[in-house]
Amino acid sequence: MASRRVSSLLSRSLMSSSSPFSLRGKDPLMNRGARRYSNLAASLEDTITPPVKVEQTQLLINGKFVDSASGKTFPTLDPRTGEVIAQVAEGDVEDVNRAVVAARKAFDEGPWPRMTAYERSKILFRFADLIEKHNDEIAALETWDNGKPYEQSAKIEVPMLARVFRYYAGWADKIHGMTVRGDGSHHVQTLHEPIGVAGQIIPWNFPLLMLSWKLGPALACGNTVVLKTAEQTPLSALLVGRLLHEAGLPEGVVNIVSGFGPTAGAAIASHMDIDKVAFTGSTDVGKIILELASKSNLKAVSLELGGKSPFIVCEDADVDQAVEMAHFALFFNQVTNFRQTYGQCCCAGSRTFVHERVYDEFVEKAKARAINRAVGDPFKSGIEQGPQVDSEQFEKILKYIRHGVDSGATLQAGGDRHGSKGYYIQPTVFSDVKDDMLIAKDEIFGPVQTILKFKNLDEVIARANNSRYGLAAGVFTQNLDTANRLMRALRVGSVWINCFDVFDATIPFGGYKMSGIGREKGIYSLNNYLQVKAVVTSIKNPAWL
Repeated sequence: MASRRVSSLLSRSLMSSSSPFSLRGKDPLMNRGARRYSNLAASLEDTITPPVKVEQTQLLINGKFVDSASGKTFPTLDPRTGEVIAQVAEGDVEDVNRAVVAARKAFDEGPWPRMTAYERSKILFRFADLIEKHNDEIAALETWDNGKPYEQSAKIEVPMLARVFRYYAGWADKIHGMTVRGDGSHHVQTLHEPIGVAGQIIPWNFPLLMLSWKLGPALACGNTVVLKTAEQTPLSALLVGRLLHEAGLPEGVVNIVSGFGPTAGAAIASHMDIDKVAFTGSTDVGKIILELASKSNLKAVSLELGGKSPFIVCEDADVDQAVEMAHFALFFNQVTNFRQTYGQCCCAGSRTFVHERVYDEFVEKAKARAINRAVGDPFKSGIEQGPQVDSEQFEKILKYIRHGVDSGATLQAGGDRHGSKGYYIQPTVFSDVKDDMLIAKDEIFGPVQTILKFKNLDEVIARANNSRYGLAAGVFTQNLDTANRLMRALRVGSVWINCFDVFDATIPFGGYKMSGIGREKGIYSLNNYLQVKAVVTSIKNPAWL
């Protein structure tokens, strides 16, 4: 899911002190937003000790956990406090080279692409069983490193991780080519072959789910992988890598390198012996990935990038239901029907368009809902919102809030940090937002709802489509004709009608325009990891054609 999950390439340089969205001092909104804010937050003073021990902190290369070639490490931080969780091996160009050598050997000489598809599927099924066995341990690492509520990690995301791998395990022995009718005396068939060594770069907002969306189809198709984790959230992927090998995955098939974008990420995108790269992150970094891929070996590229998704509340909407759904679309990220986190989602409904007839009522109720949102330690039961992932994201969001106030939008709720430690931000609501404001154009990637007014469908279609992004959209209406018109008119990859963020292993996900290239999940994702070969054989004296 996209932007600012800057696991990504060049995340540090894009968020440098020279960036216009980098805060280095006190925010002038201090106390201004706090006067509006009476959130039902749990105390942040009593931080719960996570029920898990960090064991894997090295790189996973050729089936073994090893130190980086340089011996360097970097700290991964607890976003609740800013304190160090663990020192993690810092992979760079040399480590990527080692991982690619292992992956290439595993593909060219190893058993993985040569074993039957059924045998590959059995390993993936065993891996899914191990995920379920270690559910609580994996979930605790994910929450500790990322800041999302533990209930979300344990009850939804880790089970979904297992679900995705079972889905692709089922596909492994159902991938096949076609027999094609030619015009002459020839037998024509197509072969669907694994693409080879895949480089994958995943983000920090959904470390495990994004890992599954990429690893699942790549492995089902018989490829080998070099995967780079986000520097903010490296821990859960390393644990999952251990479980993959416990399930019987051969050495070298999956290699995991933790590190930074300008070194490890750039090395993957530009490597001459990687056949395909998949990236989830910001649109700006996606452009760099494309450039590096084209300047190296013209490797295949799939990108899942940024979004500024419209959520359209029509005049016939039940306002109470619409408020709750719009709140969820922005502040939550849901898998099936579970509330999640903190707006750190590329497809968040971050432009809330509300019809003028219900606008005022909607704004008042949206404000009340945000004020009553529970913010606190994500390991505590009942918490709806944990901290942002790190200080850079935290500061960037506060900068956007300042821009909103300075540009004339009305701050209805929130607008400041929550508590005195960690990276918590108050749920924030702006009304009277105009299309040309930065908070209505840029992907904030945080708990900031912007509410815009519209008069008719023609107007809202034009305004919703007036964005460089095209990832997703939400429509809230009781009118079937309205829903049908909007689903076809909106230039986005996903449209949710009277729901939002409904994900499943079977449903494709990806964007139009600058929101990406290709689709993840479902049958469409297999195309990212396959080559199609046409084989034509001459036939002498055929009995039939």
